[in-house]
Amino acid sequence: MLSITCAGFGGQGVLTAGMLLAHVSMVSGKELTWVPSYGSEMRGGTASCHLRIDDREILNPFFKTRDALIGMNEESVKDFQESIIPGGVLISNATMVKDVSFREDIKVIEVPATSIAADLQNPRGANIVMLGAAIEATGLFPPEEFADGIDAYFRKKGRNNPLNRECFIHGVKIATRA
Repeated sequence: MLSITCAGFGGQGVLTAGMLLAHVSMVSGKELTWVPSYGSEMRGGTASCHLRIDDREILNPFFKTRDALIGMNEESVKDFQESIIPGGVLISNATMVKDVSFREDIKVIEVPATSIAADLQNPRGANIVMLGAAIEATGLFPPEEFADGIDAYFRKKGRNNPLNRECFIHGVKIATRA
């Protein structure tokens, strides 16, 4: 079972990243839970979602320790880093996380996601860059399968942005080199 948290501030696409993980997992026949948590602010407030993904039935959606963290901002990395299991993985948005000491018993992949998304002319795609790194680091899905799932998710919503796939692939490449 994979326990993963996506965390950041409102407007960074944290909940969308979680929904993408949930959607692709569900379509692939996996069992999952998705528990969002966010403040009353629309943008700028803290937001997170906590997912459990497995091939078997999941009896409890809640967890205190996690296998992986997608940390979109410094506050989220500081808040959740200690709860990553030894040997777990932290995907850190290096564009936003500057002044944090990382634990030595976890794998840290620093991804300049916000900068990459801006460079690719897809400023709202930083969350998808981070997902690319997370999928590669956790081995949850083959990257191409997950990229197809992202395309299908947005197509179903009437939005087709080929730059999302490009953002995702950039994240995969960074995690491959880490």
